[in-house]
Formats: sequence, structure tokens, C-alpha cells
Amino acid sequence: MSAVDSVLLVAFGGPTAPHEIRPFLDIVTRGRCISAGRVEEVAHHYEQMPGGRSPLAELTFAQARGLEQALAQEGPALPVFVGMRNWHPFLHETLAEMVAKGVRRALAIILSPLRTEASWERYMTDVAEARAGVAKAPEVVFTPPWFEHRHFVSAVADRARAAFAEIPQNAVGWTPLVFTAHSVPVAMAEASPYVSDLTTAARAVAGRLGHPRWSIAYQSRSGNPREPWLEPDVTAVLEGLAADGDRHAVVVPIGFVCDHVEVLYDLDVEARRLAEARGLTLHRAAALNDHPDFIAMLADLVRGSGDSRAES
Repeated sequence: MSAVDSVLLVAFGGPTAPHEIRPFLDIVTRGRCISAGRVEEVAHHYEQMPGGRSPLAELTFAQARGLEQALAQEGPALPVFVGMRNWHPFLHETLAEMVAKGVRRALAIILSPLRTEASWERYMTDVAEARAGVAKAPEVVFTPPWFEHRHFVSAVADRARAAFAEIPQNAVGWTPLVFTAHSVPVAMAEASPYVSDLTTAARAVAGRLGHPRWSIAYQSRSGNPREPWLEPDVTAVLEGLAADGDRHAVVVPIGFVCDHVEVLYDLDVEARRLAEARGLTLHRAAALNDHPDFIAMLADLVRGSGDSRAES
């Protein structure tokens, strides 16, 4: 297999200004059974973010810069590009830029740790469709899954450790640790390793922390209300912990690699509000963002690119 000459980070995308919110949501919800009321509700969540924007793009570019610097220092020195599925820079825009810069073969890293049709296959399909629309588009190969990579586990554990540091020392040992990921339809989950990936990653992080009391919850459900989705919802879990007499909980959004609206609103506003109303203090671990261990993991994936599989 020939060597790659660049790296492409593939992310979901997000609005970078208030006037972009509804056009972005139009793209995300196209073809999905989501009510107009729910779309407006989510738009309002974005509007409540600082500047009426998602920090996802800014944080993804910070990850790209960190990776490029790591590769420059220890090799192989490669340019790192960012392509988004649902907003600028769209994948086709980034591929066109790569063509202009002479890129021939890129290694793509999907910035989602858990595999399901929505979080992996759609990304790969979107890359293929974008390539089809760009003349002389570079070949694209993908890294293997990385949900249990040692540097991913250590980065998540470090974020969780910082959240535990907010809790009185005598309460830390039995404080519940709740790992969250985006809920998906049950049928989709059953056709993928999504729950297995999540459980494996959560168990590895809890093991790294030496923390025996942990559980998994889901968040940010959207879509047809008549369709069964993965449960329990994080709010139900927090309610149960409060009812059992717990006064602190550490919530780790292990399914997300950037702080964005589904973390900053769904957890920091909605879930925290519910928890506090029931006497429970929610300590939310930061997402990975540009944590040094996460950047080290990305660099490891690049260095192991000979094992990557080609886009079909």
C-alpha cells in the first residue's frame, strides 16, 4: 500500500454564527422525521451558546493544528485538513483545496469514537460522494476504529479525574461515574457495534481510574418519537441517583470529542438544571478537544496508516 501524503479529519460540522443556525439544521434534518417544533427548540439551544455559534469547528481546527505540530516534531510531517459533513468547510470544499495543493492520497480519521451507521458509515459515504463530485479528488483511506486506543482511554480518564477533583475527597470513592453517548434508534444500534464500543471504552476508562461505580446513559435523542431509541436517558439516570441519596455525580461525554451544543446545552444546562432541582451536583468532564493524549492518539493513527482500509 502506498504511503499517504496528507491527513483529513472528518467531523460533523456546526454553525459558526447565528445566521447559519437554521440553514445548518436544515441540512442535518433533511430526510429525517423531525418535527418543526423540535428543530426550533434545537435552534434556540444554539442561540443560547456564546455568540450564537457552535465551537465545534474551532475545536476541530485546534485538533488539526495539534496533530500537524505533533507530526512535524516526530514524523511523518504531513498537512492536516478538516472536512465537515454538514457545514463549511464541507467535504467537497476541502477535497477541492487538497487537489489544488497536490494531494494524491489522504488518510481520513473519523472524529467519532463509536461505530454505528450514523457515526461511521454515513461519514464514509459522504466522503465517497464528495470525491465523486471533485475532479481528480485524492484517494482516501480510513483509519481503524480507535474507541479503545490507549491514548484515547488516558485522555478521557484525565478529563474525568479533573471532574472528580471538584468533589470533597471523602465522597469521591463512591461518587457515581456516568458515561454518556448520543442515543440512536434501537434498530440502528442492533445492526452495529455501537453499544459494545461504548461499553468497552467506558470499562477501560473506569479501570484506568480504578473507579468501581460506573454506568452508561444516553443523551440528545432526536427523531421519530414513536421509534424506540437507546435508553436510559441521562436525565432518568440522574433522577435515580438523586432518589437514592447521592449528592454528586461525574458525567463523562465519552461519545463526543469536542465540546459543542449537545454537551454545552444538553448536559451543562438541561441535565444540570434537573440534577440541581433534586439536590444532586453534576460535575461534567470536559470533552477531549485538543487534550495532548488525544492528539497523541491521532498521531499514532497516522503512523499506523499502513493498516488503514481504503474507502469503497
